[in-house]
Amino acid sequence: MAESRDDRPTPIPLRGIHHVEIWAGNAKQSAYFYRKAYGMSQLAYAGLETGQRDRASYLLGQNDIRLVITSPLDEGGPVSEHIARHGDGVRDIAFAVEDVDAAFALAVERGARPAVEPRDERDANGAVRRAAIHTYGDTLHSFVDARGYHGPFLPGFAEQRVEEPGCGLVLVDHIVGNVELGKMNEWADWYRRVFGFHRYITFDDKDISTEYSALQSVVMSDDDHVVKFPINEPAEGKRRSQIQEYLDFYKTAGAQHIALLTNDIIATVTRMKEQGVEFLEAPAAYYETVLDRVGPIDEPLSRLQPLGVLIDRDESGYLLQIFTRPVQDRPTLFYEVIQRKGARGFGKGNFKALFEAIEAEQARRGNL
Repeated sequence: MAESRDDRPTPIPLRGIHHVEIWAGNAKQSAYFYRKAYGMSQLAYAGLETGQRDRASYLLGQNDIRLVITSPLDEGGPVSEHIARHGDGVRDIAFAVEDVDAAFALAVERGARPAVEPRDERDANGAVRRAAIHTYGDTLHSFVDARGYHGPFLPGFAEQRVEEPGCGLVLVDHIVGNVELGKMNEWADWYRRVFGFHRYITFDDKDISTEYSALQSVVMSDDDHVVKFPINEPAEGKRRSQIQEYLDFYKTAGAQHIALLTNDIIATVTRMKEQGVEFLEAPAAYYETVLDRVGPIDEPLSRLQPLGVLIDRDESGYLLQIFTRPVQDRPTLFYEVIQRKGARGFGKGNFKALFEAIEAEQARRGNL
């Protein structure tokens, strides 16, 4: 259910998600994977050749999506330590802001733990103002003001373009975080207190459960619904939930999945499947009754069912969504592809089918 706004602090002005940085064991190979499987174009590079001595980073983009994939160049630094503990995973969800110093100061004043004090990063193309705070697990939120910078991305990056035909992915719709049992409301309050977000939607274990496992979730959002962060925690069940499996393998709280918006999910998923992306399979019985639940839709079910696309409706319209398998060997980070036909929700009606598909994967891994 949606919740009314409370006496939360004045929101920190966010212009949107600037980029998402993933720390990975082999950034060069990961960048190739995202190019060939997800249709991301390579836009810029930072590494030894650009004067960056401790890590290599590849900037990938498609429409308004910006992913940075980073690997260490030594064995003792923070990137190496992060990967040794977590495997590949999201390190930084960065926000574009107009005043880095004000955003950082306000966040810290409201209880955020500082990670990087405000500073200018410079090269021949100008300066970018940046700062960062800690959020759940080992994840950061950076504040970035690059409006006066004339380079391809950030200082230290050189343009290095490898164009790919896109898959129709448009922007980051939302990013889901998994936190430990009993921590969901604590982190929801943190986003309310620090950023001035409001509780957009809440789901409990009656909404999201199967015979074996369950979770609880709350969606935190800015006022414009540009930045939306569902936060999940495990709930008591007969067996280990997908959230607990993630926590066990990631070793702490972290970003579970990144949802990417498309305007044509049939074309996008068809192309991604052709390029090797592995998606979860919906139970066959799902399609026997789905239209009874959601009503008429524009897309023919005969096109959606072979792809495994799920359908849900709320008071504002309907949505189409599908979830990938994890993109690394640890059962941690994965992606969602979502198309919104007016709907503002997150597929509540699909939770049972999604859980059953994930539990089938867990059983194959011996982790249910």
